[in-house]
Amino acid sequence: MITGVDPKQAWEILRRQPEAVLLDVRSRVEFDYVGHPVGAVHVPWQEFPDWREDPEFVAKVRNRLGAARPGFEPEELPVLAMCRSGRRSGAAGQALERAGFRRVFNIVEGFEGDRDVHRHRGTVNGWRFHGLPWEQT
Repeated sequence: MITGVDPKQAWEILRRQPEAVLLDVRSRVEFDYVGHPVGAVHVPWQEFPDWREDPEFVAKVRNRLGAARPGFEPEELPVLAMCRSGRRSGAAGQALERAGFRRVFNIVEGFEGDRDVHRHRGTVNGWRFHGLPWEQT
């Protein structure tokens, strides 16, 4: 079962477990232009224009994690999945778990967090809201 963590908990896991990987599953546009956590590995779960789940997602994750953490089996690494608000990353995390990944976490607030009363993100919670390290391309 995937463990849900908030951004601060995810940051602590990343700090304490150097083999842990933050996997950003948002689209390329979101990753580049909205911003992303420093050091995140990017593998989109869905992509514009059709927004279908990538059937090669798990294979791409295995490949990227193998390159990012040589000497470790990708399925054994702590993988902290993130999207905008925690929904897509939950689905992506479930796909990884079904494929044999054993230590999958879903960052439930995501990068931008939940909407506020004005339907804006970034004002209630999320990675950026908490002031955790991020950058834009």
